Amino acid sequence: MGCALALGMGAASIASFPTMAAGDNELRLGVGADYSRGKYGSGTETTMLSVPFTARYETERWTYKATLPWLEVTGPSNFVPGFGHVDNSGKPKKRNFAGTTTESGIGDTTLSATYNAWYDDDLERGIDLTGRVKLPSADAAKGLGTGSTDFSAQIDAYRTFDRLTLFADVGYYWFGHSDYVELKNAINYGIGASQKMNDRDSLGASLDGRQKASVGGAPQRELTFFWNRRMDRDTRLQAYVLLGLANGSPDVGLGVSAARSF
Repeated sequence: MGCALALGMGAASIASFPTMAAGDNELRLGVGADYSRGKYGSGTETTMLSVPFTARYETERWTYKATLPWLEVTGPSNFVPGFGHVDNSGKPKKRNFAGTTTESGIGDTTLSATYNAWYDDDLERGIDLTGRVKLPSADAAKGLGTGSTDFSAQIDAYRTFDRLTLFADVGYYWFGHSDYVELKNAINYGIGASQKMNDRDSLGASLDGRQKASVGGAPQRELTFFWNRRMDRDTRLQAYVLLGLANGSPDVGLGVSAARSF
C-alpha cells in the first residue's frame, strides 16, 4: 500500500493498493524504471537506476507478488541499496576502494503474500495482512545487496470516502546474517491519501519511514507524490516523485511503471 520507500528500499511497485473486494482470479505482469540520487548524509553522491519486473496474482482474498529488479549503482564502497551508507568495518568481507564505482546486475528477489483479513462493503474500509521474504539473488560483493535472507510482516488499514481513500500501515523487518553489513531489525510505517480524479486517473501522496536498520546507517523517511492511470480494462500506468527527508533516504527519486492484466 502506498509508495513505501519505493527507492530507498528497492521496492518494485509505485502504489500498490488493496483490492478491497474479492474478485475473479487475475494475473498482472509489469515493468518499471526507478531513478534516485542523494548524498545520504555524506559528501559523496550516489545514483541508482532500478528496472523492476513484477508478477502479481490475485485470487479471492489473497494477493501474491514476485519482484526481480535489475540495478545499476554508482557510489562509494559503503553504499548498499535499501540502506544507504553503512559501516562495514567490522565484517569479514568488505568492498575497499577510493572514490566511486559503477556496478550493475540483478537485485534481490522479493516474494510476498497479502491476505484481505477484513472488508466492510458499506463503509468501504478494510484491513490487509502481508508477509514478505527477500531472497539474496543480488551480488553482495558488487554492493548490489546484503547477501542476507530477510523477512517482514505488515498490517495495512484503509477507508474510502466517496473518491478519497485514506491509508496507513505499520510493519517490522527481521534481517538475516550478512558478511558485508551488520543489520538491525527495524519498524517501518506509512500514511497517505489517494484522490480519484475521474474514471481513469487518481493522484495521491504518502509519508513513509523506517528505523535505522544497519550499523553506521540512518533512519529513512520519504514523501512521495504519485499518479495512477487506468488506460483500459487491463492496462495501468503509474508515476511518482519522491523527496527524501532523512539521511537514510535518497535526496530525490522518480519512477514510472506499466502493468497489464491477463
